[in-house]
Amino acid sequence: MIAERFNVSDLQLLRFEAPRGDDPGRVTVFATESGIEKLRDKINAFQGELPKKKDGSDGRPKNADLAQSISGTINAIVEAGLQRLWRSPLGQFPSDGQAVPWEVWLEPDQVANFRGNAPEYGVAVGTDQIDFPEDAIVVATATRTALALAVRRLGGVRALAVPTITAEHFDEMEPEEQADWVDSLLERTSFGPPEQATYVTLLDRGVSRAHPLIAPALNVADRHASDPGWGVEDNHGHGTQLAGLSLYGDLVIALQNTGPIAVTNRLESAKIIPDTTLGNPHHLLGTVTRRGVDAVEAAADRRRTYVLANTTGQDTPHSGAPTSWSSELDQLCAGASGITSQQRLILVSAGNSDNNRYGAGNYLPAADHPDNEIESPAQAWNPICVGAFTEKSVLPVGTLGTPVAPSGDLSPSSRTASWTSPWPIKPDVVMEGGNWLLDSMPPPLGHAALSVLTTDRGYPLRSFAAVGDTSAATALAARQVAQLWSEYPSLWPETVRALFVGSARWNAQMRSHLPNSPNYGDYSRLFRRYGYGVPDMERARRSASNALTLVVQDKIVPYKVSDSGGIINNEMRLFDLPWPIEALRGLGASPVTLRVSLSSFIAPNPAEAARGGRYRYASHNLRFHLKRPGESQAVFLSRINAAADDTEEEGVDENDGWTFGPNRRAVGSLHIDELTCHASDLAQRNLLAVHPVTGWWKNKSAGDPSEKSVRFALVVEIDAEELEAELYAEVEVVIANRLGTVVMT
Repeated sequence: MIAERFNVSDLQLLRFEAPRGDDPGRVTVFATESGIEKLRDKINAFQGELPKKKDGSDGRPKNADLAQSISGTINAIVEAGLQRLWRSPLGQFPSDGQAVPWEVWLEPDQVANFRGNAPEYGVAVGTDQIDFPEDAIVVATATRTALALAVRRLGGVRALAVPTITAEHFDEMEPEEQADWVDSLLERTSFGPPEQATYVTLLDRGVSRAHPLIAPALNVADRHASDPGWGVEDNHGHGTQLAGLSLYGDLVIALQNTGPIAVTNRLESAKIIPDTTLGNPHHLLGTVTRRGVDAVEAAADRRRTYVLANTTGQDTPHSGAPTSWSSELDQLCAGASGITSQQRLILVSAGNSDNNRYGAGNYLPAADHPDNEIESPAQAWNPICVGAFTEKSVLPVGTLGTPVAPSGDLSPSSRTASWTSPWPIKPDVVMEGGNWLLDSMPPPLGHAALSVLTTDRGYPLRSFAAVGDTSAATALAARQVAQLWSEYPSLWPETVRALFVGSARWNAQMRSHLPNSPNYGDYSRLFRRYGYGVPDMERARRSASNALTLVVQDKIVPYKVSDSGGIINNEMRLFDLPWPIEALRGLGASPVTLRVSLSSFIAPNPAEAARGGRYRYASHNLRFHLKRPGESQAVFLSRINAAADDTEEEGVDENDGWTFGPNRRAVGSLHIDELTCHASDLAQRNLLAVHPVTGWWKNKSAGDPSEKSVRFALVVEIDAEELEAELYAEVEVVIANRLGTVVMT
């Protein structure tokens, strides 16, 4: 009744408790300051002088229905604590002082606001979400004090509870009950048409079509093998587990959602690991991977996201240097290998480790040790390497033990890039990979409650499997990449990589390992563990009024033969970016963030790499540079020409606001950096150059370099955060009046 009498922006009804005996009913609402004042005014009017009727008699008190519904007294208005929103047993209400997971029930239209702003109050919001007709549920980790402040300031929170449903809940069900859940999910699931889908192609142990959640997305003819004599069936389970995650994500979320689910991805399988216990000989790993790719491409021409969730420790330590298997992946991505000459998008897992089991609860020092190095072929330049982090830190009531990793940190099984040499940043991103449980009997072990849920090859005896590690993380990443590519089918693989990896950010837990005022070197630890962080699909897609993304897809001929017969750098691409200059100037000293991602697939030369350097491994190397405030175009071009002419090193000092710096940016074939500056300064930085530096194509034995062009994708994002700037609209006008290669998504 209260909410009906006020504007919804002033008061929002959160909870109603009916009267019990002598206890009056209670209503919990979210109220803005103006809402509280209006409520007080109405009650004060009720307590004041009675209105007169036309005949002169006393009328009914003003706002009587409203005031009487809240006991008729101003004292009934009190600030509600978190316990007023608590719907679990009161004995499970968290004590203060320690950050714990909370199940947060939100109004559906307030989810984006809560996700975007809760971290400012010390509340870490997980990536998973359950949707109901009138509620959306997320899991947030925070102290009681921090969450109370976020709830008070942000609103939209309907209720709080203990997170209860984990993978263990479904994993322990009887087969008949599991099958019932499968049937219920199938009834709500629609599958997109094959001709419009992006295929997730699993290079693994085969996939079982017996599972009803998989069969609609995997045709009989879409299962292949590197060696036809191996068969195509999954006799181990790993491939079928990846298949479920690639289609549905974590089934814990899909099973609890009550609304319709659309599966837009489809599946292919190429068996590259035989069922024998010996597996593949080490020297054939690159060969069988290529044969698996050839098998699916010989059958059909499709848009594919390849998934390789197998690694080897036989090449360790490689310290980031290329191996035969990683070099073959680089060739496949660049189109320099395989039966078709085309660029390919490949995701590879970082590999799993047991080295972290013996840290007495503090596993991160072991995770950073060289013995925990990312396994081959995950150090390859062109594929997206996926490591694992975890938000699985909730144990069912009564479970003994403690999760090893705090929510939001590195998954204990994930490998890291321990090298400090100038090889690529790996992993590129991290996704959910589960957690370990530490109890009274060390070492810590995996636990179903701290895992993700997927399909089991044993259907109908078992429908679900609780899994984790970097294999699960890679399959989850492949699902998101395929969804993104389906929405933007004209994008190149290089562009999809730039958008997906460029959307990643470090969460609050990861950033807690930084000092208060970090310098370039302080970020190294984060890069080695988490790459660029956790991808954000909404950020990858968005181009809203206060945040925009510019995407360039272009080609460049990096080198040419000089008049004297030597090979020199040939050209650069100069982009006059369609900055919203007037809008940025209007923001003055307000901070805005610019993020740039440059992606190109290199053709590898591992023989040269063995003799000593990144500039000899890559066919070409590209760099980007941005004009400085107040710098003329002539001075800018002169500065970039000096960098391009340098044969080995960058030669350009750009310590002018970039967060990661040139040493981190100028490695591998994907370059990402960001800077935060005054909006008025960014208005002056509207020129961006992409230019080549040394690669092995500059060697005379490589042939005529003028015949070798390469593709690149450039993604530029401006984020004005909460500022009311119509950046997107102004950029649209600029682009509409300009010819060029810059396009907007």
